[in-house]
Amino acid sequence: MNNETITPAPTTGAFTHIFPTADTIPENVSPGLPIHQKEYLINGVMRTWDGPLAKVVSPIYLRTEQGLEQVELGSHPLLSREVALEAVDAAYAAFGQGRGLWPNLSVKKRVESMHKFVLGMEKKREPIVKLLMWEIGKTRTDAEKEFDRTIQYIYDVMEELKDLNRENAQLQKEDSIYAQIRRSPLGVALCMGPYNYPLNETFATLIPAIIMGNTVVFKPAKFGVLLIQPLLELFREHFPKGVVNVIYGEGREIIGPIMETGKIDVFAFIGTSKAANIIKKQHPKPNRLKSVLGLEAKNPAIVLPDADLDNAVSECISGSMSYNGQRCTALKILFVHESIVQTFIDKFLVELAALQPGMPWEAGVGITPLPERDKPAFLQELIQDAVAKGAAILNEHGGDRTESYIHPAVLYPVSEGMRLWDEEQFGPVIPIVTFRHVSEPLEYLEKSNYGQQVSIFGKDPNRLVELIDPLVNLVCRVNLNSQCQRGPDVYPFNGRKDSAVATLSVHDALRVFSIRTTVAFKDLPMNKQIVSGILEGRKSNFVSTDYIL
Repeated sequence: MNNETITPAPTTGAFTHIFPTADTIPENVSPGLPIHQKEYLINGVMRTWDGPLAKVVSPIYLRTEQGLEQVELGSHPLLSREVALEAVDAAYAAFGQGRGLWPNLSVKKRVESMHKFVLGMEKKREPIVKLLMWEIGKTRTDAEKEFDRTIQYIYDVMEELKDLNRENAQLQKEDSIYAQIRRSPLGVALCMGPYNYPLNETFATLIPAIIMGNTVVFKPAKFGVLLIQPLLELFREHFPKGVVNVIYGEGREIIGPIMETGKIDVFAFIGTSKAANIIKKQHPKPNRLKSVLGLEAKNPAIVLPDADLDNAVSECISGSMSYNGQRCTALKILFVHESIVQTFIDKFLVELAALQPGMPWEAGVGITPLPERDKPAFLQELIQDAVAKGAAILNEHGGDRTESYIHPAVLYPVSEGMRLWDEEQFGPVIPIVTFRHVSEPLEYLEKSNYGQQVSIFGKDPNRLVELIDPLVNLVCRVNLNSQCQRGPDVYPFNGRKDSAVATLSVHDALRVFSIRTTVAFKDLPMNKQIVSGILEGRKSNFVSTDYIL
């Protein structure tokens, strides 16, 4: 292994060849460009925007005689604050302080509406998959997985809600007090998702918020905007007016005014803690606001001396490089024991070199361009900082950049004081740290601002327990001999410190977007007669012992 420092390069033509010419793009991957979207959904009406539009560009460039030219995908509305406030008013009126149609519908009817929606959504698979490739550079395989996983998530949410409803379809009695305890919606939810999973992670909050009886203002992610367009008509068709309102625009322009109304009861956001804190502070009554947040993470891997190195390397490659490392659950720093670090790095570099750079639709592609315009330059800054402070770039072309593409960079040895030590890179930069005693990575996690997950690799139960027992008090998921990940969706997905607020999973999300509510009465003949009349006449959707099969 050669630890000679390699200076990261600015934009060069080293990877120009990975970009296509117009005539080499297969016909079956084109999403039909350009897509100039002017529609948005408020109060059950598909409106047409005649104001300013935001240009949507792809991370994909075309090779032309004039050089590389970025593909323009289309445009979407830049709505005004006045229109955004109309969306809030529509959601607020639809909830009606709990008296609206949607929050008062039976669980059965809400599930029926969602079922019709998801049946329609299944027919939109191909256009959404294509837009995932073109808008955010996600490989076809990963785009298909994201769509299919989202569909399955919706079905799982519906089944979980049926189970929850069956559990609550009974009267309880304690100390001569009868009670029916069910979950009620919270009110108006503002849902904002991330660009890296603009369908799946957005819907992980949007779907449970809707199905639990809340009304929603939904703003798509900053990238992956156009892929929501095929679903607008389905939202309009299958939910009552005002239940789902879809708006577009600059977050700084419209989100602040929305929060300042005080009409938002639930803030569901996946992004940075800095942005979340700014938005939350704009609510005039913060104690009334419930937050559901998925934020940053700096998930480490800890590779012990007795680890199966082939497995550890394979999992660390996948964990750090899936979707170019643009995942909150990505492995973002690798702690490798000093006795095996040389062997680990040698194997790691071989596997990394086997990843194929290219376009999202190409078979076997493993590295694609990045959608964030400034991300390659930011990553180069992190690399340059580490190199200036003693780290070396270990792989050929590490950090080389051509427009939106930046080649993965493995840096070693990374140490405290470098920006890569504690900043989340959210991209294909892999810092490797050597350690002598397990107390070192434990101390790292103790001091970290984040506490989402960790991966540990080893075989000796005694050594593993030295890590497992303290780690479960520092992070929310410990992955044994495997990469960090969100799924399966039935498992809790959460974090400590600045990594998350609330827990998301099929089970937990329904509870996050609702609150336990009780109707109680004393064991008196008059009360029994009243409640019996309600039950026998099926007069109430709340006080009910009906089962959903």
